[in-house]
Amino acid sequence: MNILTRYVARTYVKMLSLCLGSFIAIYLVVDFMEKVSRFTRYGASWKHLALFFITKIPEMIIDAAPLAVLMATLLTLGTLSLTSELTAIRSCGVSLFRISLPILVISILMSLGVLAIGEFVLPKTYAQRTYIQEVLIQKKSPSAFFRQQNIWFREEGTVLRASLFEPARNELKGITLWELQPGTGEPLKRTEADLAILGAKGWVFRDAVVRQFRNGEVSATQKYRELPVALQLKPADLKTLGKYSDSMSLVELSRYCRKLRASGYDPTRYVTQMHSRISMPFGCAVMAFLGIPFALRGGRSSGIAFGVGLSIGVGFLYVIVNSVIISVGQVGLLPPVVAAWATNFIFFVAGAWLSLTIDN
Repeated sequence: MNILTRYVARTYVKMLSLCLGSFIAIYLVVDFMEKVSRFTRYGASWKHLALFFITKIPEMIIDAAPLAVLMATLLTLGTLSLTSELTAIRSCGVSLFRISLPILVISILMSLGVLAIGEFVLPKTYAQRTYIQEVLIQKKSPSAFFRQQNIWFREEGTVLRASLFEPARNELKGITLWELQPGTGEPLKRTEADLAILGAKGWVFRDAVVRQFRNGEVSATQKYRELPVALQLKPADLKTLGKYSDSMSLVELSRYCRKLRASGYDPTRYVTQMHSRISMPFGCAVMAFLGIPFALRGGRSSGIAFGVGLSIGVGFLYVIVNSVIISVGQVGLLPPVVAAWATNFIFFVAGAWLSLTIDN
């Protein structure tokens, strides 16, 4: 790494840190002013308020990263141009690609970092933040996280209905479990139980009555005091978090989509969200690629006002276009992969076209 690369990289990292920190600070202040009066009505302590907003920082980083990268790119190159450093560097025969390369590399690393935060940090902090808000601040019962009445659960070959779930004791009540004939869906067995308890080895039905079917008629009936049942239902499957995809990692979300598909449900909405969770972080690299020709086209006029105004405008345009296309993909009008990556592709093409108009 030569002196020029280190200088551009160091300048860009400083500017990126400043932009990202500023966006997070603004985000925190606005969110705090919006929620503090509502939370204090519940008698929330400052400790719980602080924990709530701390656990929201990873989500803020993910949301603000593309805009921060774009603004940092415009401000870095705009400042170098304003101080005539860019002109001096180019007079030494250094190409614009060589000058911009550290910015592109750092933006790609930023994309990978945001992807890692979304995969390993966001699901945990999202669940913690929801618990803090619902239980510690709003004083709701922990059972509010669970679907507790009229529960239906379907997996390959079985359909379960329960009238009530008690999360504190991991108990299902009023259970009816159907085992179906693959392909035809005809009933093979029906198990009814007053109570099912989740233990270390799985679900155990108490006071169960098992009825065997043949040709649509009951052929045999057996009663059990305790009946172990191989059921894949977990308490987490009964949670009712608002942004369900945000509470799962990509691996868990992929598994959930396969489970929905195997159960006969349409997983298009969640498949689109899964692909968008991958594509969104790479918006950082796309924003850097788009911002470089914008800054270079501005020449010496690419100052702070130009960089801030343009980055905010392009950033909001990116968010609006991406939201619309993702919504179209979630309802099935576009393939999930296309919907997730379309916005990045559109802005990448725009950056490529602008790059071709720059004299290297």
